[in-house]
Amino acid sequence: MIFYDGQEELDNLVWDKNDENSEAAQNQLRLKTFCRQVEEFVQHRFGKPTTLISPLIFGGFNVLYRVQVEEMSPDVMVRLPCPSLVQFPVAGRPLSHNMTDMVRLANIPRCILPPESQTYTVADEWYTVLAEMHIAQLVFQHNDLVTSEDDCRNKYISRQIFRRLARNGQLSSFGFSEDTWSSQSSRILPETLSPCPSNSGPFRLWGDDLRAGNILLDDSDQIAALIDWEYTYVGPTQFILDPPWWLLLETAEMWSPDLEDWRQTYESRLGIWLSSMEKAEASVGTPTYNTFPVPLSRYMRESWQTGRFFLSYAAHERFFGDLDPGVSKHDLWKTLIDLLSDDERAAMEPFVQRKMAEGKERRIVEWDETEAKKRFSELLFN
Repeated sequence: MIFYDGQEELDNLVWDKNDENSEAAQNQLRLKTFCRQVEEFVQHRFGKPTTLISPLIFGGFNVLYRVQVEEMSPDVMVRLPCPSLVQFPVAGRPLSHNMTDMVRLANIPRCILPPESQTYTVADEWYTVLAEMHIAQLVFQHNDLVTSEDDCRNKYISRQIFRRLARNGQLSSFGFSEDTWSSQSSRILPETLSPCPSNSGPFRLWGDDLRAGNILLDDSDQIAALIDWEYTYVGPTQFILDPPWWLLLETAEMWSPDLEDWRQTYESRLGIWLSSMEKAEASVGTPTYNTFPVPLSRYMRESWQTGRFFLSYAAHERFFGDLDPGVSKHDLWKTLIDLLSDDERAAMEPFVQRKMAEGKERRIVEWDETEAKKRFSELLFN
């Protein structure tokens, strides 16, 4: 399997604006008057004199204040969200990491996101919504996403096909024994693979930001706590049947030199993880399979072998388009256009021309809610 070399670009103009807002917000959080408020909060909580220990620690979305409390050890850590970086309140809706990036760094209007009260009863509905959010990025990100007419056609077609596979229940079965539709099913016989989880649940807790850096250990190297739960929600069981994306610590789209090198490096390390999984499973016995008919390590191995790992990653994180060997990026859309419906094919060229015309002026668009919903609906053919 060969992939595009890199991530789908976010809007650099919007990113720059967010950086400016972030710098201003961080300056406010450094103010002595604000730091004193943090000290007073800890003093009120423990009833003892407190002293703020420098320096402040700024993370991806939060700032950490280390506060020494008299006659107490260890020091207290206070973590506050950085206002310019956290776009959704902690007590609000469940959200994914990709959803946050789309609003914060791609300027997708919030009215396009799934309704806050919306729930899903089957995995296929969730996959469909994820596919539609990738279409939303193509529709609403004004800058830096498409580089040419052919690039726009490629991205239009791949997203429409991805959504149709989701609606037909094919994404949720890809790489399992029920997968009789994909090209990989002729390479790996379906009867040799493990069964797909039930489409109607039970579903599993999933954290987009669960990784080594968010796992705290005690003095005996045992897990003491997990932190950074902002991007945690209930998702399809299929997600947890993939090996962890964070085995190399760096994400696939940020890896240097490119995605193919990440894939090769990851594959060379995956055996260590699976071996450890198998030892852990053997030490506690068969009952640990729980609701799964086979060990989790087997599901993970098959996920990598079939390419299900990358399909899941593309669904809940950043979208990658498959590139057939021997077909240039510029010609790829010509090999796939016949897979579109008549309506999808008729809408493609007007969309491409409008996208290219709009992209001539670099600016941050303030979307009208009614117009945004209309544009989105037109490309979903609702």
